[in-house]
Amino acid sequence: MAFSARVITVSDRSFRGERADEGGPAVAAMLRGAGYAVDKIVLVPDEVAQIEQALCEAAEDGVALCVTTGGTGFAPRDVTPEATRAVCDKLVPGIGEAMRAASMQITPRAMLSRAQAGILERTLIVNLPGSPRGAKENLDAVLSVLDHGLTMLRGEGSADCAKIKE
Repeated sequence: MAFSARVITVSDRSFRGERADEGGPAVAAMLRGAGYAVDKIVLVPDEVAQIEQALCEAAEDGVALCVTTGGTGFAPRDVTPEATRAVCDKLVPGIGEAMRAASMQITPRAMLSRAQAGILERTLIVNLPGSPRGAKENLDAVLSVLDHGLTMLRGEGSADCAKIKE
C-alpha cells in the first residue's frame, strides 16, 4: 500500500526566493522512491504559526506522513521542533533518537539536531535537518520502519509488532 506524504520546507531564505529549495525536492524524491505518494512540497518561513498551520493542514488533508526539512538547529529562528511539539497529540522520541544516532556515525555535529517526531491525529510528522545531505541521511536512517508505524497509526495492519518480520 502506498501511503500519502507531504514535505514542508522551513526556510526564510527559500520562502523569500533568495535561495532555491534543494532539501524539499531531495526528500520528496526519496519518499517517492520508497513508494510514498508525495502530494506536494510546501514552503514556509521560520515562523511558528506558519509551520503549525502547514502541519495542521497536512493532517486535515489526511496525509499519512508529513516530513519537514529545516529549522532544527540552534539558530534563533530555528523553531520547527517547537511548532511540531505544539501541534502533536503524541511525541515519538525514538525516531529523533534513531536519526541522531545514525548521523553521529557520520559527524559529531549530529548531536546538535533538535529534530522531533510526533503524531497529529492520524498523521506522522518527522523533522529533518535543512541541508539536503543531512535531510537525506536522517530520513534514510528511519525510512525502512515508517511504513510499519503508519500501518499501526492508520489502523490498517496488525497491532502485534513482534509478529511482523523485518
